[in-house]
Amino acid sequence: MSSLTSPPTPPTSRSPRRRLIVLGAIGLSLVLAVLGYRFYWLGRPLGHGPAGPSVPREAFERVWSERKVVLLGFGDSVTAGYGATPGHSFFDRLVANPADEFADMRGLSLSAVLPKLEAKNLGLSGSTSLEHLEFVLPRVPTFDDDTFGVIVLTTGGNDVIHNYGRTPPREGAMYGATLEQAQPWIANFEERLETMLNRLREHFPGGCHFFLANIYDPTDEDGDTLNAGLPRWPEGLRVHKAYNDVIARCAARREDVELIDIQREFLGHGIHCRQFWHRHYRSADPTYWYFDNLEDPHDRGYDAIRRMLLIEMSRVLPKQLAP
Repeated sequence: MSSLTSPPTPPTSRSPRRRLIVLGAIGLSLVLAVLGYRFYWLGRPLGHGPAGPSVPREAFERVWSERKVVLLGFGDSVTAGYGATPGHSFFDRLVANPADEFADMRGLSLSAVLPKLEAKNLGLSGSTSLEHLEFVLPRVPTFDDDTFGVIVLTTGGNDVIHNYGRTPPREGAMYGATLEQAQPWIANFEERLETMLNRLREHFPGGCHFFLANIYDPTDEDGDTLNAGLPRWPEGLRVHKAYNDVIARCAARREDVELIDIQREFLGHGIHCRQFWHRHYRSADPTYWYFDNLEDPHDRGYDAIRRMLLIEMSRVLPKQLAP
């Protein structure tokens, strides 16, 4: 009797080949996805060469003043130069050019235009604004009447980022706080900052001028702290902005304070520096300006801060120091 069903069709030789092609395509897609993730999300090239804005050379072609001038560094690790190689912090580069100075910056330093310059850096790595008022301020000497003070100041950044979510939020270590929870601490910071500026001015009876930097954001205003290796902080950007608003208000209220907007200058040089689709992408220099610890600059970041400061100083100080 013949079978009512047809015998099964033997598999063709093309079936295993087709499966191999599909599996190969899937594997290749996965490899490309991993490589793309590593390149665009984890890759943070440091770059090389100059960083930041160009400094007008003509402002440094004459002496600004023969007066005694003290360059005073006051604040946290950014002023202390943590993460910089020797001689390459913004403070060191303000005073004098390092031996390996970039060609466009040779001869552009405060010692070139202020022959009686003295430098004193009281920056303390890891310190908060509370500690600046309590511990660092008492270390500032009172200078003679014939001495003018140029004060560079960074404060508040550690108030915001400490203790990286390892402890419940508190004043001076606010990581993880809601904006509502942080409001009294933000108000206290504004009062502390005003007190610091007033007391520092008292140490310079011959006059002084402040160059006050705000606080940068390594997440490039995305607030994605998980991608930065830190715990989630839903309201981190709002707390950060509130602190920068305090710094801006203090600068705006006083004629003797210049705001140095390193927050704006560092955008696009944080953890998203390679992402060409990011709103802050810097096509001319898509590089990372931060040190290994995320919260301090490396040499090129410090170069950018130095340049911003010299531009403002060259605009303000010749008039301030005129007889």
